[in-house]
This record gives sequence, structure tokens and C-alpha cells, in this order.
Amino acid sequence: MLEVSIEIGDWKHTLYSGTGNCASYHRKNSPGCATLWRDPMTDTQTGILSPAQSRSPLASPWQRIIRNDLTPLILLALASILLHTLTNGRYGFHRDELASLDDGRHLAWGYVAYPPLTPLVARVAFELFGTSLLGFRLSATLALGIVIVLTGLIARDLGGTRFAQLVAAVAAAISPVALFHASVVMYTSFDYLWWVLTACLVVRLLRSEDARWWLAIGAAIAAGLMTKYTMAFLAAGVLAGVFFTRARRYLRCLWFWAGIALCVFLVLPNFLWQLHHNFATLEFLKSIHARDVGLGRADGFLHKQLWSNTAVMSVPLWLAGLYYFFFVPEGKRYRALGWMFLVPFLLLLFANGREYYIAPAYPMLIAAGAVFVEQWAAARSVAHQEWLKSTARHALAINGVMVMLVVLRFPSPGTGWWRFCDQLNGNNFSEEVGWQEMVASIATVRDSLSAEDRSRLSILAGDAGEAGAVNLYGSAYGLPRAISGSNSHWLRGYGDPPPQTVITVGSPRDLYLERFFESCVLAGHLSNRYGITNAAVGNYTDLFVCRNLRQPWPEFWKDFHWFG
Repeated sequence: MLEVSIEIGDWKHTLYSGTGNCASYHRKNSPGCATLWRDPMTDTQTGILSPAQSRSPLASPWQRIIRNDLTPLILLALASILLHTLTNGRYGFHRDELASLDDGRHLAWGYVAYPPLTPLVARVAFELFGTSLLGFRLSATLALGIVIVLTGLIARDLGGTRFAQLVAAVAAAISPVALFHASVVMYTSFDYLWWVLTACLVVRLLRSEDARWWLAIGAAIAAGLMTKYTMAFLAAGVLAGVFFTRARRYLRCLWFWAGIALCVFLVLPNFLWQLHHNFATLEFLKSIHARDVGLGRADGFLHKQLWSNTAVMSVPLWLAGLYYFFFVPEGKRYRALGWMFLVPFLLLLFANGREYYIAPAYPMLIAAGAVFVEQWAAARSVAHQEWLKSTARHALAINGVMVMLVVLRFPSPGTGWWRFCDQLNGNNFSEEVGWQEMVASIATVRDSLSAEDRSRLSILAGDAGEAGAVNLYGSAYGLPRAISGSNSHWLRGYGDPPPQTVITVGSPRDLYLERFFESCVLAGHLSNRYGITNAAVGNYTDLFVCRNLRQPWPEFWKDFHWFG
């Protein structure tokens, strides 16, 4: 019997056979074949490949792209990136961005306030884009885009269809914490990414039972530890997931220990930096924690989980996801992820942690919840399923718009809507206003000084953000670099030779400066065109010119150190 066929890899494409069959394809040495997709209404060939055919090497590139589950996830991520690109350029640099950028000018394996990765990212962004906010914040925006895709992939690996994947991805995208941290370059922006990536890799490990995934998990945890030390809580959750589930079999696996070894190797430089600096970060964390508890910032950890870390409409999803991991037979295989949420959650709860520290753990629960709800709905009527899908679409869309109007930089500074949004965002919007005006005011004070004062002049900043602003914008005015006793700035000293005259910003005269200097004269006042008080500067808006330090600079500087 005559047959004309083409073989491509494992696939065999029959062009003609003596039986008169239509063109078909099938795997070599496998029974049966699949014909071109037929229209069920007319029973005619449409020329469109079926879903199975679209995955064959014979499908066109466009057909494979359209049918790939990654395509809608990537489109959603690109939409998120575009939205942030349209709004991230408003206002100005955040106080924490200025601090990270200034630390990035002094690259090291560690800093007092955080590990080294975020200052490195800030330094690279500044070298590439300068003071462009859109360019500088692109890395944070891309991080959320990747989180969106990873959340959808977690849902897919748990058995979810494209609809469940999109529901999970959208719910993760509209989280208030995620939206905010995609608009600023902070360590929390990338910490979110590493938590979700680790969860995705653990799902891959449990699904494939390929122990080599432990190397990737170890690398992801190391990246998280080099970004924010709260990654240690997730690492504890991963270990709990191993000990308390069937994954304990990996304790006898070489790849598990190789992953731990890789993680230790990658974070070793930061550990050595901490060792060399007497573990300064521990003192910083202790001080910051005491401040947050004293100010009530750690209050309401439990109830804030219902509206702060995820959108309100996503709460049923992550609750369903937690139930899925611990009580549903299909979720037993992935129960380690339940422990990866529960252990960090309980540790942070009892340690009086801030509510947003646990925010990166929610996308994996949301993904599991979307899959569980979809599987539950599959046993219901078609009408019930369609109602559920419609409700999910509308609820997430409405909630997403509401969150974006509050979290993203839509309001004009100084308006009533802006002040309302600033308050809901913890005064973070105000910390992006007035920095350039501050530096211009300092330059005006400098210009009023005598030549003798200017010859040995320094700018003493109240915190790392103010110092970062002076060092970023001051070069345009010929200002000297700022010094500060805050965080890692204290390690850089006061300059050589020591200053004789200082312009102070962000410091009170009566309770602070007059203790150290014999003379402090009011020389200026900070303001901006919006009439907004920058929360980072607070009420300390006066500029002083101080002279004649009461003690030698080395002795003064030894104790002139604080955390903030």
C-alpha cells in the first residue's frame, strides 16, 4: 500500500495513503491518528488545528502561542507593567529609594538596614536611567509582572485550567501590598518575588518528584535572604513542610542537602560582612521593632490580613487555598505549601511583626484556592459554573479598580483625594514630595555663608533619606556630600578633614543640636509648592547653620549613631 509521509522528531505526518484517508499526524509507533479539526456544526474541515494538534511541531507559531497557557499570563503581566509605567513617574523618589540609591553608591556585601541586593539593583537602575523615575522603578514593576506569571503557573501545576490560572494571577496582581511595592524600589519589592518563586519551585518539586529542584529552591531562598531577612521565616516554613509531610523522604536525598549548601554559600558574604561589623543589623532590627511596637504599627496583625495583604475579594480564595492544602485529598500532595504559610504566619504573629511581612505568602494560597473552587464547581451544573465565573470576573474587576485608585499615583498632590490616599498608604505618598525643593533650600543657605564657612562645610542630615536626596540632587548646586549618623551612613564617617561648619536638615535645635554645637542659627525653612509636609522630615523643617562642635569630631562621631 502506497503511503507518503513526513517524519519530524517523534511525529509522523501522513500526506497520502492508499486507503484514501485525509492528511493526518500521529506519534511514530503509536496507534491512531488525528485529523484536521472539523467544524462540529457543518462537519467540514476548517483548517484549524485542534488543541492536541496545536502542540505538535506542525502547528503554526501563532497557533502554538495562542493556545499556550503562558500567553494570557504574560499579557496580564504586560498590562500591569504598562499601568505602572503610566503612573510611576509622578511625584518623586521615595525616602527609602533615596536611602537605597545612596547605599548603592557604596557597594558592599551588607548594610545596616538591609542585605546588599536592593542597593545593587538601585545602583544598576541609576546607571542605566539616571533620575528617571520610570526607568529607576522598572525593576520593581517587572518583579510584580513575574509574580503574576508565577502565580498563574502555580495554579496550572496544581491542576487548574486557564480560567483558574487567570483568576489566581489577577487576584495576586491587585493585592494592595503588591501594587504599592511595584511602584517603588524597596527591598520589599523583590522580597515578594523571591517568596512566590520559592513557592512555585516547591510545587514543581512535589509535582515532578525531581529532587534536583532543591538546587533552584536553595538559590531562590538565598536571593531572598540577600534581599530581606524575613525570608528566614519562609525558609523555616519550607523545613516544616519537609518534616511534617511525605516530603521528609528528601532528608535522605543528596540534592536536598546540596540545595542547603548552595544557599549557605550564596549568603556567606553577607554573613561575613555582618561578622565584621558586629552584626549591626541585629541592633537595627531590634531598634526598629521596638519603635514599631511602641508606635502601634504592629497592632491589628490578624484583622489586617483581611484587607491589607490581599484584595478583599481575594480573601475567600486564600482561605480556600489553605483549606485545600490541609483538608482536601487532592491537596495532600502539596501540603508542604500549607506549612510554608502557617509557620511564617505564626512566627510573625507571636513576634509582633508588621502585617505586610507575610504578604508574599498569599499568592500560593490564592492559586490553590482558585484551583479548589474550580474543582468544586465542576461537580455543579453548567449554569452554576457560569454564574461562579461571572461573579469572580466582576468581583475581581471592581475590587481591582478600587485598589488601584487608592494605591497607584493617580491623584494630584495636595488635593483632598491625594491626602485621603496618602493616609491609607501610611503617608508614603508624602515621602515622595519636596526633596528637590529641600536641596534647593540648602543651596540657598550655603550661598549666604562666608567664604571661610564654605571652605570647611558639610551638610548634616537627620536620616538616610535626607542624606540620599542631598547626594542625588546636590551636585547640580555644587553642594558637599551629606553626612549622617543614620544606619550605614554612620559607617562612612564625617569626612577628612572634619567640617568646621555644618548646615543641618531634619534635626531639632533645642533638644538636639544645641547639645553638640556652641552656636546654631536658624537659616532657612523647608517648603514645597504643594504645601505638603513630607512625613520623612516631619516637623523638623528648619535649616540651621551650626558652628564650633563642643568635642572633637572622632569622639562626637563615636556615639552619634542611630537607626531609622
